[in-house]
Amino acid sequence: MASLSIIQGDKSSHPLLCKLPGLLFIALMTVGLLQLAALPSVARMGLGSLTLAMVGGALLGNTLYPHLQRYCDDGVNWSKHHLLRLGIVLYGFRLSLQHIAALGISGLIIDALVLTSTFLLACYLGKTLLGLDDKTVYLIGAGSSICGAAAVLATAPTVKAEGDSVAIAVATVVIFGTIAMFLYPCLYSLAMTGDYLPISPQMFGVYIGSTVHEVAQVVAAGHSIAPDVENTAVISKMLRVMLLAPFLMVLGGFLQRRTSSGETEKTPMAFPWFAVGFIAVAGFNSLHWLPDTWLTALHQIDNLLLTMAMGALGVTTRLSAVRRAGVKPLLLALLLFIWLIVGGAGINVGITALLA
Repeated sequence: MASLSIIQGDKSSHPLLCKLPGLLFIALMTVGLLQLAALPSVARMGLGSLTLAMVGGALLGNTLYPHLQRYCDDGVNWSKHHLLRLGIVLYGFRLSLQHIAALGISGLIIDALVLTSTFLLACYLGKTLLGLDDKTVYLIGAGSSICGAAAVLATAPTVKAEGDSVAIAVATVVIFGTIAMFLYPCLYSLAMTGDYLPISPQMFGVYIGSTVHEVAQVVAAGHSIAPDVENTAVISKMLRVMLLAPFLMVLGGFLQRRTSSGETEKTPMAFPWFAVGFIAVAGFNSLHWLPDTWLTALHQIDNLLLTMAMGALGVTTRLSAVRRAGVKPLLLALLLFIWLIVGGAGINVGITALLA
């Protein structure tokens, strides 16, 4: 009887053991997905392990997982929340403050303007014109304006979003980010063969990094053009990713003030401490104290944690809820995608010319 209560999740007696079945389920699924992502044919698609985890988790969540849900829910939900925060903190080991210096002040201003304009446009279009709920709008806006699925995952706990809203936002990142991988090389050929805009390979690399959704998609788009474009695009994208932490702090503070404005006694602010950890780790990484072998191991651990979190999120997602969301989230993401291409180009050219 005792063993049965453990398996079924007797939280009062076994708060840790009741999570083990779910953790084991997510771990096994993640290992398989990482092996799939490492296949050359899959890697060339530029989808990345996070996207594959979301898709694979959703497939299992709508087929096999309902039969295991009563045993695994505790561990799956724990993975979705806590492994996410730890993964975001460790993401800082991919960055350093030297990235900012290498790109210059213009790169920082471009990324900040693209982020701010895209997110504010998402709020206006999503709420005013399309009538979407706040959480879905915030997640789609974050994914489009910062760093794709990772930004959606990081923003979800700040806005207290449910799995269905996150799944919808990630789906938009996958769709339009994948289109961008094939579209941007065509735009580069058009820009370099015509006399439309005074664009250099370095400028186009910054353009890719400041407007394409996912890191993997930025790498794929830049790689298909030229090595120097790819390198600049990755640096620009990393700088854009570094803006994730201050974005979460500002958004968290805004949401807390709005929630407490009508109350006689304000509630304490739900401060995103994992965002502070993200900045601290990136600053420490700037010192270059850790050997490359350690950093490689940390990157692998971080990729594992984020993939587990994304897989857990996919497992708890029901496709029926995504279908019920309708066409409006996709329309919002499409409008933001058009803005990133057209408005992002204008911001890049304008700031570069202004600071030249």
